[in-house]
Amino acid sequence: MLVGRAALGPNERTVVVATQNTRAIGQLVVVATPLGNLGDISRRAIEFLRVADVVYCEDTRHSRTLFSAFDIAVRGRLQSLHEHNEASLCTEVVERVGGGQIVVLISDAGTPGISDPGSRVVAAVAEAGLSVSTAPGPSAVIAALTISGLDTERFCMEGFVPRKRGERATLFDQWAREERTIIFYESPQRLVTTLGELAQLFSHRRVAVAREITKIHEEVVRGTLEEVLAVFGAREVIGEVVVVLEGAVPPAPSDAAMVRSALREQLEGGVSVRDAVASVADALGVAHRDAYRMALELRAGDAP
Repeated sequence: MLVGRAALGPNERTVVVATQNTRAIGQLVVVATPLGNLGDISRRAIEFLRVADVVYCEDTRHSRTLFSAFDIAVRGRLQSLHEHNEASLCTEVVERVGGGQIVVLISDAGTPGISDPGSRVVAAVAEAGLSVSTAPGPSAVIAALTISGLDTERFCMEGFVPRKRGERATLFDQWAREERTIIFYESPQRLVTTLGELAQLFSHRRVAVAREITKIHEEVVRGTLEEVLAVFGAREVIGEVVVVLEGAVPPAPSDAAMVRSALREQLEGGVSVRDAVASVADALGVAHRDAYRMALELRAGDAP
């Protein structure tokens, strides 16, 4: 385990010099912290936590435990930044960075800004023309995707699934045509309900539910939606959950011809590309981007 300054080894001097050189102009550094296993923290992350003028975190009590584990002095530098006060703290952070401070942003676990506070602060500092950098590391999204067994070439992150029935229905309707692998978070209390709703819509799709990633009770359950629903429906679900859902099957070639025909009819009737794409995509259940591409081809006269 990397504990204390001496444990950083010969690379420490390079890290410190690089950090000190940025102090004249100030910098916001987005630092990833372990999801569960403390061994996953990087040496650069530790060093930024050591030299930062201030560290904004979700829960100061939780972050004190992290600092203690790596023998990092707090020195009153921990400041709470969460979903309820992030917007009001943007000006403060910008002023600190503009004043030459090294400002570090962390979340309770993983990478800040990914369904955790941080994106507003990053945007504010960037818009002010100031330096934003990162000490990359653990991310529940990427971790779950890479162990899911599903396609990793193209994927989308949906955050937490909405609680309201209407919003969920709209989102799931979009997923019916989404060809990319879909990643989302769900609370353990609502996991079975969500899997059940998805199984009713597309039970044949494969899914991987990753629970407690990097922790003692890490578990990944893979199978069709119906199969995985049966597993979790039979027992209590606890811990942090990430769900990775297989994307929709692309339209068959014959379907593509039908889509082109429908688009051609719309376009020849004077409908705009945007409206034609929206109408055909909804009517035929094809991905919006595929319909848009075909529409552009037709408009340019390139389609057969």
